[in-house]
Amino acid sequence: MLKDTEAAEANALMEDDNPPRAQTLEEVLHGIDAAVAELDFLAQEEERAASLEQGPEPRPMPVDRRLDETASARPPETAPRVAPCPEQLRIRPEPARLGEPDKPAIRRPEARETEPLSEAPVGKPMPGAARKGVPPVIEANRGPLHDKSPSTGGNPPPRPPGKGRFHKRTPMPDFAESFRNGIKAVRHNLAVVMAFTVVINILVLAIPVYLFQISDRVLTSRSIDTLVMLTVVVVGAIVLQSMIDAIRRFILMRTAVEVEAQLGAPILSAAARASLNGTGREYQVLGDLQQIRSFIVSGTLLSFLDAPIAPLFVLAVFLVHPHLGYIVVCASVILMLIAFINQRLTAGHFADSNSFLSRATSHLDSMSRNAQIINALAMIPEAVRIWGRDTALSLRSQVMAQDRNIIMASISKATRMLTQVAMLGWGSYLAIHGDLTGGMVIAASIIAARALTPIEGAIEGWNSFTQFRSSFHRIRLLLQTSPFNFERLLLPEPRGQLDVERLLFVPPPNKKVILNGISFSLQPGESLAIIGNSGAGKTTLGKMLVGSILPTSGSVRLDLMDLRNWDQRQFGENIGYLPQDVQLFPGTIKANIARMREDADDAEIFAAAVLADVHQLIATFPQGYETVVAGDGSPLSGGQKQRIALARAFFGSPKLVVLDEPNSNLDTNGENALAKAILHARQQGITVVTITQRPALLKAVDKVLVLDNGMVGMFGSRDEVMAALAKPRSPGDGKQGNIQQDNVSKGKRP
Repeated sequence: MLKDTEAAEANALMEDDNPPRAQTLEEVLHGIDAAVAELDFLAQEEERAASLEQGPEPRPMPVDRRLDETASARPPETAPRVAPCPEQLRIRPEPARLGEPDKPAIRRPEARETEPLSEAPVGKPMPGAARKGVPPVIEANRGPLHDKSPSTGGNPPPRPPGKGRFHKRTPMPDFAESFRNGIKAVRHNLAVVMAFTVVINILVLAIPVYLFQISDRVLTSRSIDTLVMLTVVVVGAIVLQSMIDAIRRFILMRTAVEVEAQLGAPILSAAARASLNGTGREYQVLGDLQQIRSFIVSGTLLSFLDAPIAPLFVLAVFLVHPHLGYIVVCASVILMLIAFINQRLTAGHFADSNSFLSRATSHLDSMSRNAQIINALAMIPEAVRIWGRDTALSLRSQVMAQDRNIIMASISKATRMLTQVAMLGWGSYLAIHGDLTGGMVIAASIIAARALTPIEGAIEGWNSFTQFRSSFHRIRLLLQTSPFNFERLLLPEPRGQLDVERLLFVPPPNKKVILNGISFSLQPGESLAIIGNSGAGKTTLGKMLVGSILPTSGSVRLDLMDLRNWDQRQFGENIGYLPQDVQLFPGTIKANIARMREDADDAEIFAAAVLADVHQLIATFPQGYETVVAGDGSPLSGGQKQRIALARAFFGSPKLVVLDEPNSNLDTNGENALAKAILHARQQGITVVTITQRPALLKAVDKVLVLDNGMVGMFGSRDEVMAALAKPRSPGDGKQGNIQQDNVSKGKRP
């Protein structure tokens, strides 16, 4: 080590003998920085200089990038301690450069030339910093924005209010655009099918031409070669026609599948949203999609596609003889008149049949949901009678419509056959007078039949066409008017402030006022209990708070924004809801708590279970969180279902949770767990609204709202409202008494 020290001193003396060169501005600035750092270093070491000089020579060892780590890495009796600067400090020695002369260095006193130096993070080079005995340059760290990017200039982006984290948009398809894309795909495929249809109808003429040639050429010339050649050509035309017809049907089948694949998910999503303001029949639009799929692959559509080619066959008959062409035109007009009459006679009955069938299907769904009640109360005969009544009415209307349709179809078939008789008879008459040949008469008769067949097929399949048309209109109306078509602005995550302003709800068609002038406000983290008599509108108000139903007038605002203006996905991920009628989805408990999301994090599921205080309950099951739940909730009891649904409401750290009768099926332990969950939610800053009839939960809330016939009877802090309710009412106080005074006011915060 002494040799190394002497060698270093010799090198230093040799460097001092070299004449200095001119310094650049950058070197001068770095030298100033090094001098300032040296003064700071000497000031910090002034008190310990004497003891360090008398101690043993320090051992060279690496210095970490942080000076505080450097001090801890050295032996305490030998390593000098350097107090870090208030900001995070960093050492920037200059690495050795190849091909450059040594730069002048700022040297420390001789007594400290032997102190070891080590490498530090590569920063901006500093002259002389790599030499032994020269202190490192210490630079204050400027934090995470030390490296400024040219685009931002090192300034952080502006942060929104609240938590400042924006919601990540989940791609939602534009349902109107999906409908247009589906129609576009159908039109493109139908254009291809129509081209094949034209080719097929042209090839159909091969048989009439074959008969005409045999009658007028082969039989008269008795030429076997002509017969063979004609037969080969016709066979080829028939084979080609069959192949093209098969391709046409393949395209239609795949078109039907593509329509259902493209529109299935948008229709179900739009129906789920539209059912909020409806009766749930919107889900039956999926049946309309099946009806469209059936029509596309049916023979009725092929008849409609063949109909535009019919005038070409009529023209061909005119070319044979005008008289025969007039017969075909008259028959076509008669058939179209029959089709119009058929539509007028059957449309009403078919509509009634579909309506009664829809009612029977709805009743069947109700029976499946209430199978336990039906069996327990022996209501099977009554339920079957109600279903049978609607089904019978549907079948009756169906029979009446089909009777008329069959009659019209028979008339159209008879008309077509009589047309062929007229064609053959009048053609024979013309052949007797020498205007036509026998082959031309037969060919004209076959072509006329081909011209009238599409009209007859359209009459027979008119029922399926009317159903297709009705289904198409319902699907178009559902998709084009869906609120999902209007993209909402993504807002910062809500804090949980809830404002209800003058809610009025008058559901159609009875026009009875359910809620009238409801107004109140909750700050983030506050909890509210809504109480009142049965039929006061508590459940309806709870549904409005989560956007399940929309008010007739007034607004519900979350963080000052109306619920209708929130992005639906973002809003749903930031609220929790426990309905009065608890329903779980078929699947595991884990999936139900995670709201059936496949990308849910296990930590979030566990946190929701702990927050709802149901983890111990789930732990008692043999399979734990992997316990499979059926559609009716088995094997869980009513209280267990309610507690699992409570954990589902708290999943994802919502900012607003609405609980509708959360303790209706709970025992004492369950109510205690529910009270703990509400307290946990308050600690988490979650705004909780609880609809209850039991006083046990009132101890866990901050405020109480009393509903009386759809109006706010009282609203205020829990203690004030409970004290007002405990006061005896005088006869002259009326319905609401004198309890709407001071801080307990109607629709105002205390």
